[in-house]
Amino acid sequence: MSDIFLLIIAGFGAGIVNALAGGGTFLTFPALVFIGIPPVAANATSAVAVFPGYLAAALGFREEISAIPRSDLLRACLASLLGGLVGGLLLLVSSNEIFALLVPFLLLIATLAFAFQNFIQKALSQSGVRIASYGWIGLMAVSIYGGYFNGGLGIVLLALYALWGMKDLNQMNGLKNAMSFVISAISVATFAIAGIVHWPEALIMALAAIAGGFAGARLAKVLPTIFVRGFVILMGFGMAFVFFGRLMA
Repeated sequence: MSDIFLLIIAGFGAGIVNALAGGGTFLTFPALVFIGIPPVAANATSAVAVFPGYLAAALGFREEISAIPRSDLLRACLASLLGGLVGGLLLLVSSNEIFALLVPFLLLIATLAFAFQNFIQKALSQSGVRIASYGWIGLMAVSIYGGYFNGGLGIVLLALYALWGMKDLNQMNGLKNAMSFVISAISVATFAIAGIVHWPEALIMALAAIAGGFAGARLAKVLPTIFVRGFVILMGFGMAFVFFGRLMA
């Protein structure tokens, strides 16, 4: 019963964190390892567990998402799906150790890009450089990252949207959760086919993550924007710090 309670708490918390910023994996993965699941299987089970929470959170922002032109939304879904597929395939043929060296730097850059959004946009504008909204290159690059390594995906997506010039944080969060769902679909299917998912634990956490996703979406709408932005930045720097710590260990 204590293990089940831990899984429920971790899943619910992950759903809230993913809805607000991203990084829920850092709650689910340690919980699964703590109850005795091997790390590789715990990583796969964690991915399955948080997967439906993304959809729940996106539904919580359905009004904001519906305001996005359908053609742009369709382009984003296709780019995210293809990028997620490429990232998932790369994971099967590449070394986790090499990518682990890049992860903290990617998270740090993404968090800085989100934190200094206005400054970067002004600098790009003055230099004549423009990052196209819903462009295939940026979406594909981030989706490949997400398909290969899901940790901190929400932070990276929010940073990309900030560079596009998006201002409505609720809309950014809604789009982030929708694209996270699409990207994660590929890796979840891969793990399921490979047969390395611990399904009882995954289902318990998934149900809790769905509830957390709805709660997080509601919370994001009532909290002041400055608080949500601060939480996103804090989570980003925190995750980068954790991964830098792993490199130094």
